[in-house]
Amino acid sequence: HAAEIFGRLLSNAYLKGAHESGHELRLIELALLDIPLLRSQQEWLEGDVPGNLRGAQSDIEWAEHIVIFYPLWMGTMPALLKAFLEQVLRPGFAFSYGGTGGFPRKQLKGRSARIVITMGMPALFYRGYFLAHSLKSLKRNILGLCGIGPIRTTLVGAVKSGGNPRHQQWIAKLWMLGLRGR
Repeated sequence: HAAEIFGRLLSNAYLKGAHESGHELRLIELALLDIPLLRSQQEWLEGDVPGNLRGAQSDIEWAEHIVIFYPLWMGTMPALLKAFLEQVLRPGFAFSYGGTGGFPRKQLKGRSARIVITMGMPALFYRGYFLAHSLKSLKRNILGLCGIGPIRTTLVGAVKSGGNPRHQQWIAKLWMLGLRGR
């Protein structure tokens, strides 16, 4: 809960910085969307993207830089984010089969990204002990597959600590990243 609330403060700081520097912004709030789960590979390959998520695809296509904020849940991204990515980053939109050497053709090239993850554990522990496996998967297996890059990361740990003196530093850092559009 604390990671989610603090994550909202961080995302607001980023948005404020980006807005103040004149960047055009579009915001997709997953919690406000009805995101159905895909239940088969066939549905993922051949099914239609739900109508309420087509606007998200348009926003992704429009974007030059994509920022993803989420709290670490059970060592990975929340299921709602995973369901969203599965729905919108489908073959034909994000990548297509039949590229050189049998590799997929990356259709979202030219976009950079930043991933911001909040967590209760120290970020160093997540990187060192858990090897940031879910972050690596998101970067390589999802965003990288689509051609998005470079992908920068911001890991914010120990957010459960009430009154953590570093919280204001993190808010300022995210504001600065937004200001720079990075």
